[in-house]
Amino acid sequence: MASIRGGVFTRADARACGYADADIDALLVSGCWRRIRRGTYAAHRSLMLITDEMLYLRRVYQVLRAGGPGVYASHQSAAALHALPLWGLDLTRVHVTGADGRSGRLRGVHRHIRDPVGPGFQLWNRLRMASPARAVAEVAATAPPVPAVVLADAALHTGLVTTRTLRHAVTLLDHGTKRAHTVFGHLTGASSIAETRLRLILSTAGLPTPSLSPPPEPETPDPDLSTAALWFPDERTVVEFEPRFPFWCEEFEPSAEEPLPEPLAADPDGPQPVEYCWISWTDLNDPPLVVDRVRTTFTRAARRTGIRHFNFAQVQS
Repeated sequence: MASIRGGVFTRADARACGYADADIDALLVSGCWRRIRRGTYAAHRSLMLITDEMLYLRRVYQVLRAGGPGVYASHQSAAALHALPLWGLDLTRVHVTGADGRSGRLRGVHRHIRDPVGPGFQLWNRLRMASPARAVAEVAATAPPVPAVVLADAALHTGLVTTRTLRHAVTLLDHGTKRAHTVFGHLTGASSIAETRLRLILSTAGLPTPSLSPPPEPETPDPDLSTAALWFPDERTVVEFEPRFPFWCEEFEPSAEEPLPEPLAADPDGPQPVEYCWISWTDLNDPPLVVDRVRTTFTRAARRTGIRHFNFAQVQS
């Protein structure tokens, strides 16, 4: 909501997001929020950068206000309103769906006509939009596959959708069903844009699936280096990467319902993980380079540990 309004938000916006009046007042008193004018606030931090995503959100808001009660944000426009990442998606057009009017593209607005508009639309804080599951399904049916997988992974990770609601949303599509199913078949369970892209590159190349267990701690960790990692225990390899644009930045707190995963038990007589592979955000733009670097690390680990079970010729074929 702050992005839609150019960095500010109203008390009604805060209430719609779940803040009680007492919490709002406490945030104002503590200085975390600042009062801009009566009933309008802003987060007390450095000046917000005007990003393409913010400008797109403001455009979506303007189109909805001018479109009347029968117009709903859909596709990536609805995804933007749900605060899902727009990485790799086309932000030159606002997508809306309505039951009447002329379909097509006009002045930066792509109007989709469905009569009736169907289920999967909602009203939130006076904003008319597709539900998260419907928006993700629409993007999966129309957008390039990698950005679509990133969007779906983010929606799953933040709990806005489940695999069941996604499957149901696909059945409501009037076109692109096969394409959407293909996208959802590549969901990686990642926690950031960078991790989704990396996992997708490795999976497409036929490389092994990383372990669900966390990687072992390095002998000399660098506290100043912020990285995330994928652990390949059979290949005795840790692939580290930049944790760019996490889908959820709140620290994970284990509970009885969702404890921390148990680390893989180490065999004192077996080979130890000795090889690390570093993948930067820029490297992800060159998938063959990423695959070659990971394969090279697997080979180096095999030479040092004596592991020989991984068949590279079969993977390359």
